[in-house]
Amino acid sequence: MKDVELSVPQEARAVCETLNAAGFEAYLVGGCVRDMLLGREPKDWDVTTNATPAQIQGLFAETFYENDYGTVGVVTQSADAKLKVIEITPYRIESEYSNARHPDDVRFSDKLSDDLKRRDFTINAIAYDPIKNELVDEHGGKEDLLRRVLETVGDAHERFEEDALRMLRAIRLSAELDFTISSETAAGIAKNAGQLVKISGERIRDEFTRIIESPRPMQALYMAQKLGILRHVAPALEEGIGCAQNQAHSYDVFEHNLRALQHAADNNWSFEVRLSALFHDIGKPAVRQWSEEKNDWTFHGHDMAGAKIAKGILKDLRFSRETIDNVSNLVRWHMFFSDPDTVTLAAVRRTIQRVGKDHIKELLQLRMCDRIGTGRPKEQPFRLRKYMSMVDEALRDPISVGMLAIDGAKILELGEKPGPRVGWILHSLLEEVLEDPKKNTAEYMETKAQELGKLRTEELKKLGEAGKERKLEEEAGEVMKLRTKHHV
Repeated sequence: MKDVELSVPQEARAVCETLNAAGFEAYLVGGCVRDMLLGREPKDWDVTTNATPAQIQGLFAETFYENDYGTVGVVTQSADAKLKVIEITPYRIESEYSNARHPDDVRFSDKLSDDLKRRDFTINAIAYDPIKNELVDEHGGKEDLLRRVLETVGDAHERFEEDALRMLRAIRLSAELDFTISSETAAGIAKNAGQLVKISGERIRDEFTRIIESPRPMQALYMAQKLGILRHVAPALEEGIGCAQNQAHSYDVFEHNLRALQHAADNNWSFEVRLSALFHDIGKPAVRQWSEEKNDWTFHGHDMAGAKIAKGILKDLRFSRETIDNVSNLVRWHMFFSDPDTVTLAAVRRTIQRVGKDHIKELLQLRMCDRIGTGRPKEQPFRLRKYMSMVDEALRDPISVGMLAIDGAKILELGEKPGPRVGWILHSLLEEVLEDPKKNTAEYMETKAQELGKLRTEELKKLGEAGKERKLEEEAGEVMKLRTKHHV
């Protein structure tokens, strides 16, 4: 298919020219060709050729070759090059995939056709020669691009039996490109969904991440559930299917979580806000109880249960400790913002202390996702402004021991000996400041610290622990008021 000119970076074109000059074929292939034909900017540039890895390495000054599949990384030499590395892979013929992920054996070929027919989807099996401006499309990929349909190369069952991760990739591509999945491809996924148990948590995590970061994660996860994939990624989400809620909600728990996620995506909010929106009510099925008094369902403690469940899912998927902590914390405290008339400034300060200054605005965003997920309109502007005002005001006040107008060194100067008593004094002082930030002056802190220092150790310890218990009781009381008022 000639007379097709696509915009190719000079670095990728130069690699193809070098291979051609040495007598070898060279084609751009895979996602970069697909994206160029769709008018999207490719993220990766891959070249396929009839040259062997050794022959490829002999043509370029700096390369690396550290895999079993023939892929050679070519490091571009120009200091101002936009593309630092171009990957070149010989035409390949692959054997059976006994582990549902990698071929047992790879042989190099001198035919482009052999390489194209081993690829996953027709839209990824189009090759482009940037020197001749020629497309090679042996599997109808360009037509499928026009139809916006995702279709496997050859038999869907065989493709997914070979590499189970391709099923999750199909869901991800449909979300990123807004493509439908053909009936044959969908049937192949449904038949082989169980093969995902053979795939590592890290590889599933990478595809799941891109689904969550896509513009249409809700439709993707709906499709994943219908085809039997979701249970191998985040099984607890499916427990929300058919789990009716109370009068404040229009949808079951499953749809509510997905709609909350989609609202985060529609606003292009962070990955962690999106994950938190997806998981924020995941604990509801586990704690749901019928209340005769209210004649409705109650979900007391679903925030704490949800945080634990979310943490387990993210650990299984090998997410970073930072992501796990941030997301589970947001899920744990997502019930906080409900009514500015009952949420006190002291409670806001404690919540900032719980989730961290860098994440309190994300908690507000999660609140908005939760409201949209109920089927109700967006947050009323005056209420949202009130929430933000309270947060901004609280952020100016001390919310941690490190923000007090006194530190451990000063307490030691006042005569206290090194030991746990110093920490109990600091936390007792923080408790007072959380209630009344005006007390956070050096004069008051020193005077109060001296008073606390005169207490017996058991009395001081009891005072510090009582302060912690009081905080938990106050928070629980505030949350229960909000739950009663808003039927949650």
